[in-house]
Amino acid sequence: MLIGYARVPSADQNPDHQVDALRRAGVASENIHVDQAGGAKASRPQLDLVLARLREDDVLVITRLDRLGRSMLHLITLGADLRERGIGLRVLEQGIDTATAEGRAMFGMLSVLADFQRELIAANTRDGLAAARARGRKGGRPSKLGPDQIALAQRLYDAGEHTVAQIADMLKVPRTTVYGHLNKRRVDTTPLAQETAVVAGPPAPNSRTCPTCGHEPTTRAEAVHQRADLAVIWLHPDPQHRGTLISRHHCRHCEPGQPAFDIACSICGDGPILAGALAEEARNGELTKPVERWLTAAGWTVAPGLLCPDHA
Repeated sequence: MLIGYARVPSADQNPDHQVDALRRAGVASENIHVDQAGGAKASRPQLDLVLARLREDDVLVITRLDRLGRSMLHLITLGADLRERGIGLRVLEQGIDTATAEGRAMFGMLSVLADFQRELIAANTRDGLAAARARGRKGGRPSKLGPDQIALAQRLYDAGEHTVAQIADMLKVPRTTVYGHLNKRRVDTTPLAQETAVVAGPPAPNSRTCPTCGHEPTTRAEAVHQRADLAVIWLHPDPQHRGTLISRHHCRHCEPGQPAFDIACSICGDGPILAGALAEEARNGELTKPVERWLTAAGWTVAPGLLCPDHA
């Protein structure tokens, strides 16, 4: 199926030229979608609809590349996504057709330019951060905890009498904030143990050995910590199945670093923690579909509010 997409920057501009070109290329009128949006950050609901409609072996038809992408980087990202999904791309005025070797080569050159642009941005960012650090400045958002609060959290954690959840409740911050400031005295673990240890459910109630890295506590105080830490569920992307999640339990030595995102029941405040890319995707407060599916399968209610299985 041929699906066409056109865009004009504002409502007072006419998209008929693009629409006519798409029709001449064989796109049916009912399969042509038009957005009225300008600027890199403008919302494009029709483009979102097109990307949702496209299926394997379909072809997306546009008049020019600048009608599709908000930026070069966005354009290349869309192109890579279309290739992975087995969807073709045809650009009428610029003679690009990914169904041909020449079209794929031209789009590949654009990919090289986009990689070069990313490298320049990354290099400039690194240089700027290095210059700021040399002048005693530290980037990022201000810490939610002051030095005294961080020291207090560390003392309570080291004493072994309070869990991270209890410390977070005392300091009125999420668990992830406490995890980010604690000195958990990490130890080296073998990559094999990190990659192969996957736990689908909670550890056995009396088990003190970490199921992910194999660490076993040597003191009573450490055992108290270990049991509390292993009670927390961390969600990670499943490397074997795209769009699905796996749950793991970590001790203080193998807990994922930042970023992390705390999913909290609206009644008790308990819940799993998202790690890595999952945390980045949830920073705007919206959970992705794979996360919602995992929660639903675990007995959570996700709408209109988050409720754990005990309060659903």
